[in-house]
Amino acid sequence: MRNTFLLLIIIALAGCKNFTSGPAVKLTGAAQGTYYAVTYYDDEQRNFQQEIDSLLDAFDMSASVYQPFSVISRINANKSDSTDSIFRKVFSIGMEISEVTNGAFDMTVMPLVNAWGFGFKDPEKLPEQKVDSLMQYVGYDKIGIENQKIKKANKHVMIDFNAIAQGYSVDLVGKFLEKKGIENYLVDIGGEVLAKGKKPGLGLWKVGIEKPAENSTSPRSIKAVVSLKNRALATSGNYRKYYVKDGVRYSHTINPKTGYPVEHFMLSASVMARSAVTADAYATAFMVMGLEKAKKFLSQQDDLEAYFIFTSPEGVMRTYISPGMRRFMDVEE
Repeated sequence: MRNTFLLLIIIALAGCKNFTSGPAVKLTGAAQGTYYAVTYYDDEQRNFQQEIDSLLDAFDMSASVYQPFSVISRINANKSDSTDSIFRKVFSIGMEISEVTNGAFDMTVMPLVNAWGFGFKDPEKLPEQKVDSLMQYVGYDKIGIENQKIKKANKHVMIDFNAIAQGYSVDLVGKFLEKKGIENYLVDIGGEVLAKGKKPGLGLWKVGIEKPAENSTSPRSIKAVVSLKNRALATSGNYRKYYVKDGVRYSHTINPKTGYPVEHFMLSASVMARSAVTADAYATAFMVMGLEKAKKFLSQQDDLEAYFIFTSPEGVMRTYISPGMRRFMDVEE
């Protein structure tokens, strides 16, 4: 998935009164082509591994483009127009964010993602005419749902949940744990994180944001640490998932309005929100917008905070921290 390469590293913070007994329950597994790691505190020490695996498997069969028989894959292949409740919920959230961001976030970008070599196909030669021909199938106004059936303006329109599904699956696991009476937990699926409550006796949940690397094989290091309580954090970046062809570097973030990979100086966008699905989608939208547009958009939002890493015109790494985000962060040099 989109953020597998942008791993968020969980760190402990000391110094909080202990208000529950027993060690943390820690579960790990695979989902959506990436990992999941769930940590929670439960006096009964219950193990929910089987239930969480079943929940994520069911989610994949609705919203994963990597499952050939999933609801979304069958819709993309024009083998079905039927939706289910999970698909409709993810779709509805995606459409709302598409509207709010004026198309910076757009779930119909898949034909371009594939053509540029970041989906299921090898990179194509994309002259301007080819990009233009694909753009006729891109645009969130070209899809909709009526009577629980998907409606496409053209059969070549395809839907890509990759920039939103992972976050939504994090929220699903969180809701499952809360229904089981779990008040203190951290869910991490491929780098999308949701934290509730605290780590009893140890303080707030802490998550590390990776420092952008020089290339895709460079060792990982931490640029900043975020304290989370009842918040989600998602990061999108271009510095690990890219390829170079004929001396040109192509990033995996495609601008739905131009049809081309983004070319601005933003390296990564980390977004804090109340839900992981929201943080996930806006992290992608901000990478499409670029620094100045993202900062302007962010200043008009009450429930979003962000940390942007970018390069100056001189090639120096810089950061921008929204005012509300700053009090939750410890930035490394």
